[in-house]
Amino acid sequence: MTSATNAVSAQRKPELLGQTVVVIGGSAGIGLETARRARAEGASVIITGRHRERLNNAARELDAERTAAFDANDWASLQSFFRDLPVPIDHVMVTAGAPHYGPPLEMTAEEARRGLTEHLLLALGVARGAADKVKPPGSLVFMGGTGARPPRAGLGIASTVTAALPTLIANLALELAPIRVNLIAAGFVDTPLSASILGDDLDKRRDELRATLPIRRVVGPADVAALAVHLMSNTALTGATYDIDGGQQLVS
Repeated sequence: MTSATNAVSAQRKPELLGQTVVVIGGSAGIGLETARRARAEGASVIITGRHRERLNNAARELDAERTAAFDANDWASLQSFFRDLPVPIDHVMVTAGAPHYGPPLEMTAEEARRGLTEHLLLALGVARGAADKVKPPGSLVFMGGTGARPPRAGLGIASTVTAALPTLIANLALELAPIRVNLIAAGFVDTPLSASILGDDLDKRRDELRATLPIRRVVGPADVAALAVHLMSNTALTGATYDIDGGQQLVS
């Protein structure tokens, strides 16, 4: 790297300077890493989560502007959160929620209903609450996945939601314009959620991915956070789905 390049890098303006970023699900994993990245790029952050103690720890680390502890899938609590925001905001990142796995024919009606609707209703709820709070050309960034795209036995619910979410996001981009709406579709990301799902098989999965992914490493929360901040800062991007899986779909 030349001295001229160093000088340009040192003078680079932070990408989110003076902006406010809300991270729903911001107390751990991808959400916390996105909040860290936003802070490093000059933003103030507001974070939410279900667990008060973990949320408080994250808030102290980030010097967060404010926090709110609630279940994002509770529609009333979600709308109340947005109503109570004191000032207009610039971006909302949503990492709350998780896919529903399991044989669909063995689920109860309520389990199937939750699996099919929870993630989609969360996106609708955030869009409704944020509509009059986000300043154009601000953005909403949602999280989806790539792993359930190929139809497989036992993944019928997750596959259906995976297919539906990009369509919903594209439509929300039209409904909320000029506010921008985008979706990040991740493969395996090395987070506490992944650890809780895989348990004793976590290290085996990491080794498999290091050996087979074209990038020869495991995707981490910082990789997703970097993409999220780019989607916030690049005002030409809306209505699209951005895969981040280290090439996992190419070799699966």
